[in-house]
Amino acid sequence: MTRRAPASRLLALAVAGLSLAGCQSKLDEFGRPPVLTPIGTGLAAPREALPSSFGTLQSRHGYHSTWSPASADLFQDPRARNIGDVLTVSILINDKAQFDNASDRSRSQKSSLGFDFGYGVSGLKDSATADTGIRSGTETKGQGTIDRKENLSLSVAAVITEVLPNGNLLISGSQEIRVNNEVRVLNVAGIVRPRDISRKNTIDYDKIAEARVSYGGRGRLTDVQGPTLGQQIFETVAPF
Repeated sequence: MTRRAPASRLLALAVAGLSLAGCQSKLDEFGRPPVLTPIGTGLAAPREALPSSFGTLQSRHGYHSTWSPASADLFQDPRARNIGDVLTVSILINDKAQFDNASDRSRSQKSSLGFDFGYGVSGLKDSATADTGIRSGTETKGQGTIDRKENLSLSVAAVITEVLPNGNLLISGSQEIRVNNEVRVLNVAGIVRPRDISRKNTIDYDKIAEARVSYGGRGRLTDVQGPTLGQQIFETVAPF
């Protein structure tokens, strides 16, 4: 009993530490609406290293040339193309997916083995009979249905955070709106081609490569709709 006491105390301290860590953000916003993140937080979009197959944009302008490979036109172009420039991303998602799969698999096997044995010595007779059987069977049935519909229509301004070696642009933008005690957060990031940016300095969502769109929120309503911290810990450590 004396050896188990320290282990139980350590477990209790660990659970208490997790509870305090999870409640720290909620305690900071106790009695007041959630705080907005500082401006510029969404400008740093994490990404993986570029593959070695990416080429480098070669400079083709000559001496006293008025043409630059960074420009889309020979004259002034209002479209974003440099680090820090702003462009508008139009997000229009209207997807619907429906799948219905069913599978039925069965297998049976039966094997039997039998033999008879008899002998007689000096008038003594005896016999033996053996019979062995093996039977096995398996059966698997599966059924799955997916019915999903997503409809999202909005616009958000993004900033060019990096110009890739081949001339493509890495963009990232965020938008936060607070209504009463609820904050709606929209984040968008991806890679775009300068030629896909329209003359109105806008680009459609379906022309963004490696697009990452996050639309959610935080606040009182989100906390009520989500599971409690104790339930999350229980579901994480529960083996079944």
